[in-house]
This record gives sequence, structure tokens and C-alpha cells, in this order.
Amino acid sequence: MTKSIGLDHRLDRTLLVHARRETIFRFFTDPQRWASWWGAGSTIDPQPGGRLLIRYPGGTEAVGEVMEIQPPERLVFSYGYAAGAPIPPGSSVVTIVLEEHARGTRLRLAHAFAEAGVRDEHVQGWRYQLSLFANVIAGEVHAGASALADRWFETWSEEDGAKREAALRAIASPTIRLRDQFSSIEGLPDVLVHVAAARRFMPGIRMSRRGGVRQCQGMAIADWVARAADGLERAAGTSVFELGLDGAIESVTGFWGSATGTGGEAKTA
Repeated sequence: MTKSIGLDHRLDRTLLVHARRETIFRFFTDPQRWASWWGAGSTIDPQPGGRLLIRYPGGTEAVGEVMEIQPPERLVFSYGYAAGAPIPPGSSVVTIVLEEHARGTRLRLAHAFAEAGVRDEHVQGWRYQLSLFANVIAGEVHAGASALADRWFETWSEEDGAKREAALRAIASPTIRLRDQFSSIEGLPDVLVHVAAARRFMPGIRMSRRGGVRQCQGMAIADWVARAADGLERAAGTSVFELGLDGAIESVTGFWGSATGTGGEAKTA
């Protein structure tokens, strides 16, 4: 982390972001992505000496200058407020370091100040802004979560075994885990056999998504309904998807609701 003369009071924050370093760093080099984090009108010139502007939703503006930039691992910039308070432009330094991690990227932030009181005023601000940052990144990485959930449910309705296998391999991790009240399975080969058995013992049952998909930092939730060939609803529930860094489904956990139609339950996930 950068050590600046006279800036002896440092605020440190660390968090794990569910994305690769290269993906995260684009938010430091693309002004549009920078603005998606900080707020409309914010911008950055991603080169040493380049100017940056942070325009918070409430209208407050912070300005600075890029001091160091080393893709995809390091960004250093000066930080102060255009209005001069609580600190003037150039009076503090922010250092962001991105480290590779098995579950994504470890982001380490240090913000150096001249005064302890001003540092303390920024603790909650950075706690919020970095949490927002993680969500903005996940929103981009997993923008296709709704389509992914639809493809998952469609595989349970696919009669052709070869097409079903191709569809699952296209969306799921080889080590996918499947859990619900009828399933405790690990690995794509066993999941394929399990889905095939569901088709054999419950012919004509078709699953589909009901309502929107909610996604947060690599976790997605989708409600579903299972209908018989006559169109009657036989079962309903909710699936929770864990998504990998490459967008593939790593696990599915199913929660069941009560069937609203007639007949038995469809044992799907």
C-alpha cells in the first residue's frame, strides 16, 4: 500500500469480490463502468496524471488524480472534495490492490489522511461504497442469470437425452451440486442420471420459471412451477443458484411449496 508523507492516519478495508481481477479492473479504466459504481456523471481518465471525478447521487463531488495504475492489480489516486470540505482536493490518497483468490478477488483498500477525525468520518462511506461496488460488478458478471435459470428448468422438460446432456453441460459446472428434499447429488454425471430418471418416472411434467430472478453477488433465486401434460399445476417451489466466476451453475438448492393443482407431486429441483 502507498505511504504518503504527512498522511499518517489510514483507513483499511478488505472484501472478497465474486469476480476475476481483470473484470474488476475494467471498472477503473472504463468511465462508463466507473460511473455505474459512483453515480451518473462520474468519470476517470485511466492514466498517470489523469483526472477523476466522483459525483455522488446527492450531488457532492470528489475530485482527484490518478497517481499509479497497474492493470489488473493496482490503482492509486488522490482524493478530496471539490467544495474544499471536509478535505480539499489532493489532500488524501486512496490505494486499491486486487489479489487473486480461489473464490474471486480479494480487494484491499487503504485511504490515507492527514487527520484521524476525517479518516473516521469516511469509515462508513467506504463500507457502503465497496459493498455497492461488489454488487455492481456481480450485476454485470451475472446479467444473464434469468436466462440461465430458464435453461436449467428447460433441461428438466427435455425428452431427448443427448440434447438434455448438451444443455446441462453448457450451463453447469462439472462439479455441480444439487440439493432438495429428493436430491443430494454431486457431480454432473449423477445430475444427468437424476434428471433422466425424473423424465422416466414423471412423463409429461414440464418446469418453468414463475416471476423474476433475484440475483446478489453470485447467488440467484428463482421461483418455478411444474405442470402436467394437461396444463394443471402439480408442484411449485423456489431454486437457489450459486453461480461461478465464469457464470456456470455451481450448485442448486431447491425449496418446495405446495402443489395447487390436482394429482401427485413432481419430484424435480
